[in-house]
Amino acid sequence: MSTLVDRYHQVQSRIHTACEQVNRPIPEVKLLAVSKTKPAEMVKEIYKQGQRSFGENYLQDAIDKIEALTELSDIEWHFIGPIQSNKTRPIAENFQWVETLEREKIAQRLNDQRPDEMPPLKVLIQVNISAEAQKSGLKTEDVAAFADLIDSLPRLTLRGLMCIPEATDNETLLAEQFDNMHKLLQSLQTKHPQCDTLSMGMSADLDLAVKHHTTQVRIGTDIFGARA
Repeated sequence: MSTLVDRYHQVQSRIHTACEQVNRPIPEVKLLAVSKTKPAEMVKEIYKQGQRSFGENYLQDAIDKIEALTELSDIEWHFIGPIQSNKTRPIAENFQWVETLEREKIAQRLNDQRPDEMPPLKVLIQVNISAEAQKSGLKTEDVAAFADLIDSLPRLTLRGLMCIPEATDNETLLAEQFDNMHKLLQSLQTKHPQCDTLSMGMSADLDLAVKHHTTQVRIGTDIFGARA
């Protein structure tokens, strides 16, 4: 049975292969290791392999890990779960990135609650690229106005877009959604040139996402194993 470290290197290898197949430089695609409910010791083990960016879906679980690993000062914590109004302060105080921003009220609270001694919080706008009624994220036509709003908030820095595409085996449909995200980022860059991040692609569709211009893949299960 493959170990945690083996699985991590297998994912890295998969990213490298996917980049090589479409002639993309390997550093163009960043790995976000998503530890979900796994303990801090597992995060530390992957950190020892050189991984620095970690994604967390659940706030209390994340805070426990952040506090347990304070000595690892160069870890970059990304919040990638839904954000409730009453949870914005600990997110603003503990994370370097927020990838699931979609509401003006939440943006305003994160800005107001970001400590002055910390650098601005890097944020991604979550886009509902599949236009599914039950899914979080902005409609594509609402992204530009929201980007302008974020730009007006001094304690936030807009860095790009994130999506969770449709749960489907239809690669043509997925490729279309990934391409639409890429076009949306290019459109955003004309007014917001600092936007360099397209966070899309998970364990099942990593290779397709790399082919269609993602700059960051979010991988949980294939590294840390299934949730307990």
